[in-house]
Formats: sequence, C-alpha cells, structure tokens
Amino acid sequence: MLAEELSVLDGASSLWQPVRPLLDAALRLDQCDEAYSWHGWHKLQINAFLKGLPAHCSVLFGVWDTLPIEAGKPAQEVLVLGAVCEVQAGEVRSIRTFEALDGLPALQQLEPGFEHAHEIMRAAKTQVAPVAWALFTDKATWDEWLFAECDNDKRIDKGALLAALAHQGRCVLLGSQVKHHQ
Repeated sequence: MLAEELSVLDGASSLWQPVRPLLDAALRLDQCDEAYSWHGWHKLQINAFLKGLPAHCSVLFGVWDTLPIEAGKPAQEVLVLGAVCEVQAGEVRSIRTFEALDGLPALQQLEPGFEHAHEIMRAAKTQVAPVAWALFTDKATWDEWLFAECDNDKRIDKGALLAALAHQGRCVLLGSQVKHHQ
C-alpha cells in the first residue's frame, strides 16, 4: 500500500494538517494484518484499488468547507484538504498538498468548480503523474465517505459508496480511470 520509502513533500504546508491523520491511519492499515479496519477501510480493498491503477499515476483529493457567514459578508467556501498521492506499481510513493503544485491560484482563491479542478489536475499531471482519480467534494460528504462503517461484520464497499455519492451530485470524480468504474 505505502512504499517503503514514502516521500512527504511540503510537510509545513497549511494543508498538511488534515492530511497527517490520514497518513497515520494508512500507516496503521499498512502495518496491521488484513483483519484490522479503520472506519471501514481495509488493507485488501485499498491494495486492490492501488494495484488496479496505471503503473505510474496520481490520485488527488480536494475538499472544501463553507465558513460561517459573518455579519454583512456572504458565506465563503475554503479549501480544507488538498492532496496529491503519487502511485507507482500499486504503492503510494509520495504525498504532497496542492500548495506544492506550481502555477495554481493562491489556496484562498481555489474554488470548488470545474475550472479550478481542471487547473489542479493539469498541474498534477505535469508535475507529478497523469491523474487516474480526482475527487472534489465538500467536507460533509468527505466525512460521510471517509468514516462510513457497517454496523455488522460485513465490509463496506467504499467505492460503491463514493459512486452513490457522485450519482447524488454530492461530489465530482474526474480522471482517466473514472469512466471505467461508473
């Protein structure tokens, strides 16, 4: 799942804080046996997903949240998580935030629309690797997908859940591998 020599780029970025606990969870999943689960995530499912990707690609996540409305100001959507994972031969080799990508607007100006999504994907493609999967969503949908678990001993299909959320219009999936799985 994770390469033995995983590179973390721009660890001082403001966007790194929300990535850190996800990396910690991935490390635990990677080091534990197949019975270990983190909020419905299992090593076997993640490995199967990664092995199904092109030999060298990137997977990216963009999550926006709406700031509370201040008196006299409209609500503002802000990027709260923006990460690019470089995948080689079925292993995550590097992780960087959107802040590490050259040529993007300032983080405060990135909006959850197609124009900026395509700019992010273009930057990831030219600076990291072609984008196999890109998920753009709001914080509530991200949390629902990330932390979803089954109440019984059955395993939750995170891919099917994400596809259902995309079908409901709650997130956008883009990339070279998306068309094969919808």
